[in-house]
Amino acid sequence: MSKAIVLYLHVHQPYRIRHYTIFDSAVNHDYFDAAYEDQESNERILKKVAEKSYLPTNARLLQLLNDNPQFKLSLSITGTVLEQLEKWSPEALRSFQELCATGRVEIVAETYHHSLAFFYSRAEFEMQVDMHKRKVQELFGQTPQVFRNTELCYNNDVAYWADKAGYKGILAEGWDPILGWRSPNHVYRPTYTNNIRLLMKNYKLSDDIAFRFGDQNWSEWPLTADKFAGWLADDQTATNFNLFMDYETFGEHQWEESGIFGFLAHLPGEWLKNEHHTFMTVSEVIDNNEPVDSVDIPQTITWADTERDLSAWLGNAMQSSSIQALYDLQADIIQTGDFALIEDWRRLQTSDHFYYMCTKYFNDGDIHAYFSPYKTPYEAYINFMNAFHDLKFRLSEKGVAV
Repeated sequence: MSKAIVLYLHVHQPYRIRHYTIFDSAVNHDYFDAAYEDQESNERILKKVAEKSYLPTNARLLQLLNDNPQFKLSLSITGTVLEQLEKWSPEALRSFQELCATGRVEIVAETYHHSLAFFYSRAEFEMQVDMHKRKVQELFGQTPQVFRNTELCYNNDVAYWADKAGYKGILAEGWDPILGWRSPNHVYRPTYTNNIRLLMKNYKLSDDIAFRFGDQNWSEWPLTADKFAGWLADDQTATNFNLFMDYETFGEHQWEESGIFGFLAHLPGEWLKNEHHTFMTVSEVIDNNEPVDSVDIPQTITWADTERDLSAWLGNAMQSSSIQALYDLQADIIQTGDFALIEDWRRLQTSDHFYYMCTKYFNDGDIHAYFSPYKTPYEAYINFMNAFHDLKFRLSEKGVAV
């Protein structure tokens, strides 16, 4: 029986809200681009990540694709990062296009603005998914066949929508309380669906690479490619190992000095030493394996934190009130037909803004602080609400009472 590594990497950069004060509101409508001395601009962050992660990782992946005909991977790339690459790092964008040109890199569908729109406005959600599809077709010549919702947010309703929309597969977190005795290393069918298949992330193996790789206090450090391939080979029942992680794992979250690039370069060779081992894209593993069981997930699960729910984004009053207020403007914003206004409203939907407002501490606080450009979650909230009030001002200038 053949066993496949299903490597899926997620590429995303938000438009972070700059230091936007109440004195800017109604005066300066630029929420994202100008930077103060104590805050990096989106352009500088994008260029830094491209230099440390995207360019060197893509170079190694292209070499692996050229050297190993069986090596394949899948990517999701948000519309917001594609826009930034077009503007500020066309070289990095070309390097992603070169990967896709090999025919062995599959692009996964998602929301253009990396939003939680599914839970607030189905019409807006579907618009963003369509925007993303058209962007992927334009830049990569692919039409996505497999869907992943923002932050791997998943429940039965998301799967039902994706099935009706014609996707062959959907991605989710392989969370133990959901799987129970089952393994994430198989293809599943979501309940209440007819055709779509479910791929669930093996978070333990994925996090060994994404989070624990450089931790010298970890009992398995150092993690070598042959050791990791051996762990996978020891699983006698698995058909597919779904290794899902952020693209920035390579070079940004795990620095080059950790040896992460060497691990990536050697993993295919170690895994493919066995003739029954291979790599597959998300579509290929669905096409080659029948589902072993159905999975019922009525509640929403995500990739984040110890709870694996939406609390990282919607767990406090700042988060829940600000996102609801933003979507409450939808009808008035769309009706204006003002592209700049609509686009700013959509950029404010990006889930990162609400993640930065998270007030969790203890186990998860360090992770939230690492990813946030703000000193405190309250600072993130203030910047967001100042931009929100300016949106309302721009509506009032158009004669809309809000």
